Amino acid sequence: MIGRSAIREHVFVLLFESMFNTEEEMKEQVTSYFEGLDDPVDEESISYITDRFFQIVEKLEGIDDKISEKSSGWKINRIGKVELSILRLALFEMLYDDVPEGVAINEAVELAKKYGQDQAGSFVNGVLAKFTDERNG
Repeated sequence: MIGRSAIREHVFVLLFESMFNTEEEMKEQVTSYFEGLDDPVDEESISYITDRFFQIVEKLEGIDDKISEKSSGWKINRIGKVELSILRLALFEMLYDDVPEGVAINEAVELAKKYGQDQAGSFVNGVLAKFTDERNG
């Protein structure tokens, strides 16, 4: 099994790809994604990543509602696709998984720095921090 950061990155890529495909098309896209990787991923990891991706997709509407509430005037369709994919993943981890909030936020910021534009890390951090403030305050 590959590490959690690598798993998180694969899930992020699939979430990003899902913005350009229907849910039905994504079933094929997931298979194509793993077949096209330069570094193969073991079957156990593929299964885990695929399950995680579809779990997030199932909860997307609720996750997006929460993002809209906390993104200070940024409607979902105005948030960059990279940043939105990262926020969706991090919020899923914070709300529906046993990932500590600090870890979810730090990993999200790292993904934003790697894949997003210059201010992506700050934006992602700011939105996610509002969730921790609300839950801990």
